[in-house]
Amino acid sequence: MKIVRVLIEGDEIAYGAVEPEGIRIHRGSPFVAWEPTETLVPFGEARLLAPVLPTKVVGVGRNYADHAAELSNPLPEEPLIFVKPATAVIGPGQPIVLPPDSSMVHHEAELAVVVGTVSRNVAAEDASAHILGYTAANDVTARDLQRKDGIFGRAKGFDTFCPLGPAIETEVDPADLRVVCRVSGEVRQEGTTADMVFGVAEIFAFVTRVMTLLPGDVILTGTPAGVGPLLAGDLVEVEIERVGALRNPVVAG
Repeated sequence: MKIVRVLIEGDEIAYGAVEPEGIRIHRGSPFVAWEPTETLVPFGEARLLAPVLPTKVVGVGRNYADHAAELSNPLPEEPLIFVKPATAVIGPGQPIVLPPDSSMVHHEAELAVVVGTVSRNVAAEDASAHILGYTAANDVTARDLQRKDGIFGRAKGFDTFCPLGPAIETEVDPADLRVVCRVSGEVRQEGTTADMVFGVAEIFAFVTRVMTLLPGDVILTGTPAGVGPLLAGDLVEVEIERVGALRNPVVAG
């Protein structure tokens, strides 16, 4: 099932499930209890929003060996985690805003994990029971500020620096999915989740030993090699096999 969050009828926001003819609107949310309604919205009449509003987004750095190498960083011995603020989240089609503080903003195509239940100290073998599904993400990063600060907070925390979407795919195995990033049609990144240093279950278990994850929280699982600059006027696309393609324009701040 592909789950989306949409704006309909002016200012009404609802969750829905993708069907061949459109989006079946549901009452409630997929995190608690929801049920289908008779309302089927044609694709052209629904504006897709970020599929979740997380309380936090947990990123994992250097989780692909080729990406760590391209930035001359050693591989971590355990997942290297950081937190992006919820205010960084935007949805499909919304613009990534280049902040005046940075002259080197990079794209990072990533598979994102959407948490389905309150999760604390979850064993790796039990992780799948706590995951609602997966979506595409762009872990936008001000690379010059990351190098200057030596930490990730400012570089990855600007508003609009966490596009998510377009949908949550609930029925996919994350072990070997193709991850592609295109900028204005040019392929910049191409890899597979099979090359991750730490897999989804291992990451989930590690994060929940550190902090409680709440329904709708998101884990970004790292990016393959090929990260590069975004410029005003670009259109950046993150495509995850069997999950979907997330597209966002880039504008100057």
